[in-house]
Amino acid sequence: MSMDFKDYYATLGVERSATQDEIKRAYRKLARKFHPDVSKETDAEARFKEVAEAHEALIDPERRAAYDDIGQRHARGQPFEPPPGWDSGFEFSGNGAMPPGGRGDADFSDFFESLFGRGQGGRGGRHTARPGGGNVRAQGEDHHAKVVIDLLDAYRGAQRMVSLRVPVFDTEGRASLHDRQLEVHIPKGVRAGQHLRLAGQGGAGHGGAGAGDLYLEIQFRPHAVFRLEGRDVSFDLPITPSEAALGAAVTATTPDGDVQLSIPPGSGTGRKLRLKGRGLPGEPPGDLYAVLGISLPPATSEADKEAYRALARAFADFNPRPTTQGEHHG
Repeated sequence: MSMDFKDYYATLGVERSATQDEIKRAYRKLARKFHPDVSKETDAEARFKEVAEAHEALIDPERRAAYDDIGQRHARGQPFEPPPGWDSGFEFSGNGAMPPGGRGDADFSDFFESLFGRGQGGRGGRHTARPGGGNVRAQGEDHHAKVVIDLLDAYRGAQRMVSLRVPVFDTEGRASLHDRQLEVHIPKGVRAGQHLRLAGQGGAGHGGAGAGDLYLEIQFRPHAVFRLEGRDVSFDLPITPSEAALGAAVTATTPDGDVQLSIPPGSGTGRKLRLKGRGLPGEPPGDLYAVLGISLPPATSEADKEAYRALARAFADFNPRPTTQGEHHG
């Protein structure tokens, strides 16, 4: 989907260094000006929506930090498409890897939804307890982040260093992203969308209370060979015409190593061979599917071409495009 990059600061008429209070004041002023019930402007409704969307993107410090991070590489009106997995590694407080929202009926643009998802508006700013608040005892907030792992790590389990970008708040409540690294145990059989809990790795507690937890939402990095659907895994297996016609025993590389596969005689392109229980580990494990594809030898020499001519003569009556029975012409 083609879309242009939106400069939310320009929409509100504020500088990128604007404080949260300045953003609130600019929004209130423009919202009054363009509110469809009172404005005489011909494009009032459209402008009101733009202003409301810009406010939702910038008023939440964590969402604003994410927008600023990707905005450093884009200009207003420039064709834009979020890079794959751009939001992985952002650590946020709340209930989701990207700042969550509280209103599902908001009418936001495709640009906004491509960054923050649907129904992400309506939270109206963040008020986070900070050190120095007297003797108030408060448990630390839970944090969330998306992380991308390799499929093979889910087959075997692994220890991995994960880099996270963490919003750190200044005295005016604005967040900037700081890096931190954590060593994470990837359990064998972890699924896409599963959350790993790291106890005590969330926000700091206050007044002697404990820290919150960090929840990592698992996503898989696309693999060059293997495709994942739930716990099932599939891959393409090229075979020769003779192996397809006559059957054969071939070696196939799987996430668990090489296996011998028996190709049934008369196999065609698209046929799936199932290896039960060889998919993603679990209770029960998924299955592994080899999807057959006939690969033709190249006809580069005269001898190669003659071999194909001989094949054509031997199967002169074979028509791969039979006319449908009962089809009428004219």
